[in-house]
Amino acid sequence: MEYVLSVGTNMGNREENIKRCIESVNLLPYTDVIKASAVYETEPVGYARQQNFYNVALLVESVFEPNEMLGACLGIEAGFGRLRTVKNGPRILDIDIIFAEDLSLETRNLIIPHPRYNQRRFVLEPLLDIFPDGIAYGTDFKHFIENIEGQEIAKTDISLSQYI
Repeated sequence: MEYVLSVGTNMGNREENIKRCIESVNLLPYTDVIKASAVYETEPVGYARQQNFYNVALLVESVFEPNEMLGACLGIEAGFGRLRTVKNGPRILDIDIIFAEDLSLETRNLIIPHPRYNQRRFVLEPLLDIFPDGIAYGTDFKHFIENIEGQEIAKTDISLSQYI
């Protein structure tokens, strides 16, 4: 199954956190990062008094079912030392499942597609790097960008090519 993951970090060495996250996903059994967006520097959303984030979208191929992928992502976050103390607050690593192919799923722990992806420029702009036509698994997401005010975003010159 293909997954689109959104990865963000704003604590510690943000560049290193992104690179180590990709390495960690690639270490999962029968799982490969097959494409990555550029790395973007973005304003925080929700809780403003914190450092800017680095965000990237990853296209991942895996044998994992969605709940298994969620568990793997939470495990990677925990391995980085993520603590959930302030809602939308600073975090060393945040991994969200945005899409699991064209699957639509709602359980107590997981909603796919991600319920707020269409309100977040830091998710949508990197998605365009992976899906330049603005359509992912039959979902036209490009038009959502026009409806978002603020949320400054800038492409960095960080290269991830050696990690894909």
